[in-house]
Order: sequence, then structure tokens, then C-alpha cells
Amino acid sequence: MKRGFYTIMSAQFFSSLADNALFVTAVELLRNRGAGEWQGAALVPMFALFYVVLAPFVGAFADALPKGRVMFISNAIKVVGCLAMLFGLHPLAAYAIVGLGAASYSPAKYGILTELLPPSQLVKANGWIEGLTIASIILGILLGGTLVSHAVAGRLLQWDPLGAIGIRQAPEAAIFLLIFVYALAAWFNTRIPHTGVEMRPIPANAMQLLPDFWTCNARLWRDKLGQISLATTTLFWGVSGNLRYIILAWSAVALGYGTTQASALTGVVALGTAIGAVAASMRMRLDVATSVIPLGIGMGLLVILMNFIDNVWLAAPFLILLGALGGFLVVPMNALLQHRGHNLMGAGRSIAVQNFNEQACILGLGALYSASTGLGVSAFGAITGFGVIVAGVMWLIKRWHAWNTVHHRAEVEHLLDVARHDKVHG
Repeated sequence: MKRGFYTIMSAQFFSSLADNALFVTAVELLRNRGAGEWQGAALVPMFALFYVVLAPFVGAFADALPKGRVMFISNAIKVVGCLAMLFGLHPLAAYAIVGLGAASYSPAKYGILTELLPPSQLVKANGWIEGLTIASIILGILLGGTLVSHAVAGRLLQWDPLGAIGIRQAPEAAIFLLIFVYALAAWFNTRIPHTGVEMRPIPANAMQLLPDFWTCNARLWRDKLGQISLATTTLFWGVSGNLRYIILAWSAVALGYGTTQASALTGVVALGTAIGAVAASMRMRLDVATSVIPLGIGMGLLVILMNFIDNVWLAAPFLILLGALGGFLVVPMNALLQHRGHNLMGAGRSIAVQNFNEQACILGLGALYSASTGLGVSAFGAITGFGVIVAGVMWLIKRWHAWNTVHHRAEVEHLLDVARHDKVHG
């Protein structure tokens, strides 16, 4: 691998580490301020907001400047969000600013790999990036929980410079430290080499980007395999994005856990996801990817079963299993989606469409969960509803694929043959 690749990996690790730690500290900040439970749940959709709104434009922005500069600007936006959260802006609005930085970061992160590395190294490079991202999720959640713990926060708040700028609460001290983690990621961004790829300026009328984006979106949803893989991965990431907060809320009422202890359980789910992803990468083939759809139904049912667990010794292996099912589900379906997207419109546009749909699902499910808690639905009731929706939608996707197989057999078999050929010869 080229040296620049390891610089990209370092920048991605620290940026993602801070993102996940910030989520935990923002939840604790809202709780310290006596905010309603629905506001904590609303952090998830607020982070996804700009992913959805700016989906047609962020790819063009990433192509208009050197990718390292785009990533630097994105981390700078995240720092602005942290500062705004510290000095008066409502945490939900400030967290949306951080989400804006993340939305502009994503296409640059993946796009630079195709500029820097030859095609023969792309699979390996994506494997490293995804593995590092999972590690940063686990460590970031644990870091956030540790920073707001009484032991660590007590020492941080004794530091005179924090008192001088008006920081008096544990989550505020944690956010202050996370600014330096984002700054470290931004420094690595400045070390990313210029790949020499010609920049493509944003059109004078940015609205010109919309028709092409919606054409690509419609094309992927019309494809008989693309629609199934896109629907499945969209639901999976919608669930996973909100599961971080659901576990925090559930562990508080079921186990009596505070934010620090609950954050460790959230990390356990990510560990299970990594285990499932590795197992799927070793056992699954592209042409049989749709056989994992029933696992999505199982995920929904397992979410409901969370309501009957009141012991951490049951909770930990249960959450590992929940994560493992998700990991085993998403890896082959994501590979199938990338395969169909590449054949239909190219990798870049496919990633933009995928991000839009997945983040829209996070936004929608998060808004639904937040609204239900705001209306007084208990954590157990909200979790039950969430699980029923997941299991029900996955059952509909399963029926959808079965209908395609019966009524469009020739087309589906042809697409599977293409996938089988690419698996063998690609």
C-alpha cells in the first residue's frame, strides 16, 4: 500500500472515534440538562439530516477539490459543531452541524481510494477501512462513556483552564477534549497527498445535479436485485444507526445503568457485528446473497426480546448475537448492492444513492422512535414497536424477492449469472 493510504486510515480512525464518543457525551449532556428522553433519541436523526438533504451535492463537492482538503474542511465543520454545543447552541442543532461535516466527509473518504490505489488493491483497502471503522466505533463509544464517568470527569473538571472558560459539567469537559481528537484527524488530512486527478468544478447551477441523482436512484430501485439489496441494507443501517440510542435507553430502565456502563453494551453490539461480518466474508457468495434475508426478520424479533432481559450476563451474549446477525446479513447484501450499482451507474453514483437511502431510513426511524418517547411511550413499548417494524418490513422484502423470482424469473436468473461470473472471474 502507498504511504498516503495509511495517512487516510489514520485520519478516518480519529474522525470516526470522535464521532462515536461525541454521541455518548451529547446524550449525557442532554440528561444533565434535564432534557426529555425524546431529545436524546432525536440525536440520531439530527445527525442524519444533512446526509439526506445534501445527498445529491456532496459527491460533486468532493470531486471539486482535492479529497484531503474536503476531509479537512469536514473535520473543521465538526469542530464548529462541538464549539457550538459547548457555548450555547442547543445540542440537537449543534449535533446536526457535526452531521453536516460527516455528510461531506463520506464521499471524499471513499472516493480518494480510487484515485490513490490501483483497482487490484481496492478490495483490500476497503476491508482495512471498514475494519478500522468498526474498531473506531467500539473504542469511540467506550471513550465517550469513560470521559463522562465520575472518576475521569472529576479529574478533568479540576483542570483550571476548563473552569476559566466556564466548563462545569462532565460532558462539557469531554466535548472539549474531543475537539482535539477532531483536530488531530484534521492534521492527518493535511498530510494526505494530492493524487493529481483533475478536479471537476461544481456546476454554476447546483440544481443541475438533481435530475442525474434521481435518475440513478430510480434505476437502482427498478433493478430486480438492486431493489432487494438496497431495501435490505437501507433497513439494516436504519436499525443500526438508532440501535445505539435504543440500547442506552433500554439499559437504563432494564439494568439501571448509567451512560458509562450502557456505552460498553453498545460497543458489544459493534463487536458482534464485526464477528458476523468476518463470518459472512468467509462463507457467503455474491450469487446467494439474498438467502440471508430471513436473518433480518430474526433481528427484529431479537430486538423485541430485549424487553425480557434484566441481567447483564444475559445481555452481553444476547447483544453479541444481535450484532452478529446484522453483520452476517449486511456484508453479502452490501456486496450485491455494490455489484449492481457498479454495473448500472458506476461506483461513485451508487455510493451517493446508497448513502441517501440509508440515512433517510435512519432519519425516519429515529424520528419515529423520538416521537414515540415524546408522546410518553415507555422504552419497552418503543422497543417492541421498533422490533415489529423491522421484522415486518424484512418479511415484506422476503416476499418481494420471492415475487420477483416467480414473475421475473428470466431477468433474476440472468442477474444472478452475472453476479456468479463476476465472483469467479472478477
